Amino acid sequence: MSNIPSDLKYVASHEWLRLSAADGVVTVGITDHAQELLGDIVFVELPQVGAQLAAEDQAGVVESVKAASDVYSPIAGEVVEVNATLEAEPQLANTDPYGQGWFFKIRPANPADYDALMDAAAYATEVGA
Repeated sequence: MSNIPSDLKYVASHEWLRLSAADGVVTVGITDHAQELLGDIVFVELPQVGAQLAAEDQAGVVESVKAASDVYSPIAGEVVEVNATLEAEPQLANTDPYGQGWFFKIRPANPADYDALMDAAAYATEVGA
């Protein structure tokens, strides 16, 4: 059964979001459910720092031994940081999807968009957990 932390927000394309209260920046990664479906992740492509993304824009790619899948920006904003460690060690998306396996950080164009996303209970219903 997938791990679905209650302190995060989620989108149907299986990305999670964590809001930093200090600076309003949102960290984005793929969910435990997504990494389970993908299997062993062998390659990750991340967006460029400074990229302006709309909600649901392709922000990167994750490749596993099973398939390649797009990673989407769950909200509109500017990419302010990417996880270079993840590019070197893509398996972190499998072993620690909510910690060291994060993908990128984005400064939301509209901070209220974060509040409108799914909570853990809604995401659990979405994935049948």
